[in-house]
Amino acid sequence: MTPGAWVLVAAIVVAVALGTWRALTNGVFRGTRRVRASSRVGFETLAELAPQPPEEPQSPLGPSVLAGTAYDGQRGERATLLQFSSAFCAPCRATRRTLADVAGIVPGVAHVEVDAEQHLDMVRALGVLRTPTTLVLDADGRELTRATGAPRRAQVVSALEGSLT
Repeated sequence: MTPGAWVLVAAIVVAVALGTWRALTNGVFRGTRRVRASSRVGFETLAELAPQPPEEPQSPLGPSVLAGTAYDGQRGERATLLQFSSAFCAPCRATRRTLADVAGIVPGVAHVEVDAEQHLDMVRALGVLRTPTTLVLDADGRELTRATGAPRRAQVVSALEGSLT
């Protein structure tokens, strides 16, 4: 075989391997990422430099990811399915239908959809790299697990069952 044929074979093998990996990991719920605090360059006032009273101990899962946003009041009683999507994302529409169906079936679960393009601060703080990304939040709004890509209904229900027990 010529060197060009070997390069072609290698390129095909790499493409098939990457495609298989992407298909197997798309829409699968995994562990959480730590929510990064928003970085600020300076302090607004001198009061921020003063010592602050100790805060209440937080859960090991961290604070609510929806705290201080317009979506905080839309949390479910037991869990929230938080979806990050964009306008021209075809898998986002399928994910929207799937999550809405699951939220309608499972009592106490709400589905909240956030436009990633309009809320870049949330996207950056939560480490969302692609759409659709689905976060499963507990009743207090803390991230329990996440999936990138379009999850299937059984995967969402399984993630909820594992998170709510």
